[in-house]
Parts: sequence; structure tokens; C-alpha cells
Amino acid sequence: MQYRKLAGTELDLSVITFGAWAAGGWMWGGSERKDAVEAIRASYDWGVNTIDTAPIYGQGTSEEIVGEAIKGIARDKVYILTKYGMRWDLAKGDFGFHSKDNTGKEIDIYKYAGKESIIKECEDSLRRLGTDYIDLYQIHWPDSTTPIQESMEAVAQLIQQGKVRYAGVCNYSAAQLEEANRYVDVVSNQVPYSMVKRGIEAEVVPYCLEHGKSILAYSPMERGLLTGKLQPGHAFGEGDHRAGLYFFTDENIRRTNAFLGRIKPIADSKGISLGQLVLLWTLEQPGITIALVGARNTEQAIQNAKTTATSLSAEEVATITAELAQLELVKP
Repeated sequence: MQYRKLAGTELDLSVITFGAWAAGGWMWGGSERKDAVEAIRASYDWGVNTIDTAPIYGQGTSEEIVGEAIKGIARDKVYILTKYGMRWDLAKGDFGFHSKDNTGKEIDIYKYAGKESIIKECEDSLRRLGTDYIDLYQIHWPDSTTPIQESMEAVAQLIQQGKVRYAGVCNYSAAQLEEANRYVDVVSNQVPYSMVKRGIEAEVVPYCLEHGKSILAYSPMERGLLTGKLQPGHAFGEGDHRAGLYFFTDENIRRTNAFLGRIKPIADSKGISLGQLVLLWTLEQPGITIALVGARNTEQAIQNAKTTATSLSAEEVATITAELAQLELVKP
């Protein structure tokens, strides 16, 4: 495993970080709790020392699973990244969207990051995770109803109290990141980034490079699209949010698979999967510190962790990028 410093901190994060979104069962059609715990533990055994979760993933389920998985591991040997600012139990702030909980009950999700809410969420997360501090505490989504100053000063207070070590943000623009940094030292921005979703390269990446902020890339496999395992006509399970996304139309799956077929010889020459090749390319992109990768079982977790056993040359990265430039997905 390779490790990189989270900017401005002493945290050496595994470049492959366990993303515990799917582990919570939320929006992915469910995941077996036992399998998720074993997947996290297997990741750790293979060098993955960083886990990213959030209260909204399964309405607390993901954090509980992470807490169960890290029992018995020395606390200073694992880094826990979690979030705040999405409430399913309080109708306040920006309405996000309608959803269902893991029992199938209809729920409404709100983006809310008021001070009192953040303090409460932190206590709830600490309890579910079974720990007395969080390594990186991140606002999950911008909340237009709460001043950034209020949210960031609340996290600064939690840092002073020792309940949080460092402050991060998610899904922030460069301008929002700059404002947040006035009130607390924001060390990272967690944003979506993949071969087929590169919008952050315009402003966020240059800002983070210039100001020494880490970028944590989530959905680097574009929710499975870039594994090459999906085929046109794929039927997603009930509750799987991918069914409604344009990335997963039959035509876009065909186009993506054709691109993956063109770069497959590079993967074959190294004895790695297409998914591992995609992750290696992602980690070589400017500004990207780590990639968050989910796993539903031990086999997937170990394959993800093995990614950095090999590397890409500058020429191979350039070849993949050139092929990628020819891929154009059909947007609605």
C-alpha cells in the first residue's frame, strides 16, 4: 500500500481509502452487515488504514459497521473520516431529496449545518463509531441556509475540545472552500472525480494545488461503470439509485466498455483488473491525494487494496488519457 499525507496534517492516509457508502446499504439496494465488517477488516489487513463514512449512509448503519469493524485495532492505527450536515430526522435547512431508509420507509433528507446540529451529530457519530475522536470531520454538502462561518466555527470548537482532529469539506466549490478556510483550517475537499466526471479540474484542482489542500476523490469507479463488468441491458436491483443516472444507459455502457477495451492491454500487461488500472490512473492525476473505493465483500476489498502493488509510467498515463479523450457519453 502507498500512503500520502493529508495536507497540513500528520495523517498518513492509504491512497486507497475504504468508502463505506455501500456498507450502509443506503441507495445501493442493501449490503450484508457481516460482509461489510469483514470487508473493512480485510482492507486493514492489506494496508488500508483509512475509512470514510457518514451518518446518512443507512441512517447511522454505516458508522455502526465501521465502529464494529475497528474494534480490536489500536485507535491510532486507523483514520476515521466522517461527515455532518445531512439530516433525515429533522426538517430544517435545504431540502435535499426524497429517499427510503433501509426498511423501505419513505424519508426526506435535508442539508443542514447549523451549530447545534453539528454538535449533536458529532456526539451521535462518536457513539456509533465507538471512539472519542474523529480524525477528519467534513461537511457533507453545502447548506445555503446556514452561514459557512457558523458551520466552520462549530467544527473549530470541536477541534478545541479534542473531539475532532481536522476539518474538511465535501462538494465545495473553490469559492466556498476559500471562505470556509477563514474560520478554520480546512485541510481537504472531498469531491466526485472519475475518468468520466472531471469537472473539478477547472477550478477546484487548481485552487487546492495553489493553497495546499488535499482532494479526496469519491466515486472514482463511477459507481461501477468503469469496472467493465456492466453490460447493456443490466437490470439494477430495487432501490439501486444507478438505474436513473444517464451514465448507465445502454448506449453509455457500450461507449464506456469500448474505451475500457482499448486500454485493457495495459491492464493485462501488468496482470491487474480494469478497475485497478482506472484507480491507478486516478491517483496519478494532479491534486488527487486519495481515492475512496467501496467494497461489498472481502474479495472486492482485497482487490482494491492490491491496486498499488504496481504502478503506471508517465507514458502509460498519457496513453490512457489520450484514449479517454475519445470517449464521449450521451448526456440528457
